[in-house]
Amino acid sequence: MERQQKQHIINDLKKKMVFITGPRQVGKTWLAKEIARLFPRSVYLNYDSAGDRKLIKEEAWLEDTTLLVLDELHKMKGWKNYLKGVYDTKPAGMMILVTGSARLEAFRQQGDSLAGRFFRHRLLPFSPAEVGHTDQFVDPAFFLSRGGFPEPFLADNSTDADRWRMQYIDGLIRTDILDFERIHDFKAIQLIFELLRSRTGSPVSYQSIAEDVSVSPNTVKKYIQILESLFIIFKVTPYSRNIARSVLKTPKIYFYDTGMVKGDEGAIFENMVALCLLKHVCALVDLEGKPASLHYVRTKDGAEVDFCLVQDNTLELLIETKRSEAQPVRALINFSKRYDTPATQLVLHLKRERMDCGVRVCQGMKYLESLLL
Repeated sequence: MERQQKQHIINDLKKKMVFITGPRQVGKTWLAKEIARLFPRSVYLNYDSAGDRKLIKEEAWLEDTTLLVLDELHKMKGWKNYLKGVYDTKPAGMMILVTGSARLEAFRQQGDSLAGRFFRHRLLPFSPAEVGHTDQFVDPAFFLSRGGFPEPFLADNSTDADRWRMQYIDGLIRTDILDFERIHDFKAIQLIFELLRSRTGSPVSYQSIAEDVSVSPNTVKKYIQILESLFIIFKVTPYSRNIARSVLKTPKIYFYDTGMVKGDEGAIFENMVALCLLKHVCALVDLEGKPASLHYVRTKDGAEVDFCLVQDNTLELLIETKRSEAQPVRALINFSKRYDTPATQLVLHLKRERMDCGVRVCQGMKYLESLLL
């Protein structure tokens, strides 16, 4: 299935380098090779291959190369300065596409040696909006059970999808985490990972998890940051006009793979909405250059709305998710009036859409199909 970002990436390649980042096995290499096929003299080199690694270090591609694809380049020592030199001295007609996951994104944030030389595209799992562009039927139950990663999503049966997920989780825990950073207590990070799977969408208490796992709160925070850096989970922080305060407040945790969530249908649906909204926000930032972000709203007395979309640190939309409850929740109505902000309640199982108490109550999957990606 063709990815919707494909043409945007091709357009950006004509202007600057392009970085494709995202979770492992989300389709970055596949997409890069699909793009490479469109150019007659493209070269694909993967740093994991000994032969390709030699070519990369020697810059041994031909002068008339139209598109140079460098995969897993972040594993090369000094890759940013290397890439800066390649880009600054390349022939005028050559385009450069760089792909990678956790370390590429982390290292990209650590310095400015490549500033002004690239566009970033975050490739995330399939969403109802992306599948909807292909005119395929978007089945809510299918999305909730399979998640949006290409292999389980396109698998012939649920057994193959489950086998993929088991191997995927095992690879993340045993390989990616240990490669990313030296972990002193391997069992603890496994326990934290499992606890998060059953607490999706709840504000995370580092202290509470620390007590459950018998480690310090700082260790819990560090391990959660590693899981976030590896594109296993993502945080949604409370909205605050003071951005620094928002980041410091208690976050909620969601998974890039909806299939990892351990919970009822409502919890899985909330995770899917979170991921789709994140993907929408990434599209606003990466494709349109808009300062957008995803948060939730919560008061000191515990009143809460699941999500809010923010642009220029200003509330744009309040969103609550429900499995089947059509009556707008009181917190959503109150926050909408207090902030003078449009509000939407997304319901997974809904017979009729309507406006109620100033809140738009709509079919959840239909709304998700309307997002950018």
